[in-house]
Amino acid sequence: MAERVRWLASQRAVVIFGASNCCMCHAVKTLFTEMGVSWTVHELDKDPRGKDVERALAGMVGRTPPVPAVFIGGRLVGTTDQIMTLHVGGQLVPLLRQAGAIWL
Repeated sequence: MAERVRWLASQRAVVIFGASNCCMCHAVKTLFTEMGVSWTVHELDKDPRGKDVERALAGMVGRTPPVPAVFIGGRLVGTTDQIMTLHVGGQLVPLLRQAGAIWL
């Protein structure tokens, strides 16, 4: 299942694995939307194989629940705290530019 996660994560510049009722997932999606980022989301609670994907992600991020799990440029960046740390530190925009998720 980890290979499926990596394959899904490689399909777009920014891929978020989340849950439709997760407030932290909403916060990350809102941040990216306000930044003009083109992203896609895989809602695990709506995926028939979501529990398997969730277990694979938990192993990758080292926590449960593992959402939101954010991949930028096909690489796991982390969960909400890692995304916000990068954003506050001024490192998120260059990472997004490098992945082709934003142009400005």
